[in-house]
Amino acid sequence: MKLKIWGSRGSIPAPLTPQELESKTETYLQDFCRSPYYNEKNIPGFMAEKGIGSGQSFGGNTTCVELIGADSLIIDGGSGLRLKGNQLLAGPCGKGKGIIHIYMTHFHWDHLMGIPFFVPIFIPGNEIHFYSVDPALEEAIKLVFTKPYFPVPFAALGAKIHFHKIEPRVSTQIAGFEVTPYKLDHPDACWGAKVSYQGKNYAHVVDNEGKRVGRGELAEDLPLYQNIDLMYFDAQYSFDDLMKRIDWGHSSAFIGMDIAFREKVKKVIFTHHDPSATDSQLLQMMENDRDYYKIQKSLHQHQFDWTFAYDGMEVDI
Repeated sequence: MKLKIWGSRGSIPAPLTPQELESKTETYLQDFCRSPYYNEKNIPGFMAEKGIGSGQSFGGNTTCVELIGADSLIIDGGSGLRLKGNQLLAGPCGKGKGIIHIYMTHFHWDHLMGIPFFVPIFIPGNEIHFYSVDPALEEAIKLVFTKPYFPVPFAALGAKIHFHKIEPRVSTQIAGFEVTPYKLDHPDACWGAKVSYQGKNYAHVVDNEGKRVGRGELAEDLPLYQNIDLMYFDAQYSFDDLMKRIDWGHSSAFIGMDIAFREKVKKVIFTHHDPSATDSQLLQMMENDRDYYKIQKSLHQHQFDWTFAYDGMEVDI
């Protein structure tokens, strides 16, 4: 099983401004001129060392990820879904012979906004399957294609659309994956998921404040965090900012780390970056989180790999 991240921002898309791009480019050029790579033939080596494309620019599309096995499962339809749709056009979906599976955690705009720009949904012959615990699934998707929000009505979509209501905390087979929804801590109901495939387990924990951390508090939702190979965890805020945003429905890497240490999670990717956070600010957050990780690691009989998500990241689970 592989994870592909099509969008890692939270709340609203946040593209680099021209000023930020100019500043970033100027910094790289200065570093290049001072480096031993200072030769145009060595530009690829310099770029690889700087880590560009590997966290130096985190991207700006809102939440959308894909799990890839023999088939694929998309989780949420943020603005990153548009890019996934463009990729699908090169395959069966471009010929009207594609079958697509999308699990929706909830229906806030940042998780819906990519759906009307997902080109395969307009192509006759394609089949799009939406899954959700929320009984409002069909109503929410159809609302996206309602004037004055979008000019194309739902009835005019070319693809055949299927809506599947699934049960909370009950395993369901979707596209070859075993998907079990668990409730997250969010102002409106949001259902994360434990996804299992060929002995590997992925935990999708996005739009989660982490108000319930202890095993007793988590109760019937505790299995979401147990026996996990990769946890994808909401860390929109630093811990200090989180304390100023109680009940906003988003968390901090500190909380995700605490859970990962206790439950022996093998790897964690922190995501749902705040739209106001610049790349440099996110890198500073990573440094602060690294300090916390070192302190906690010395107190636990466990360690794990962790990093911050960026658009385009691919990870083997």
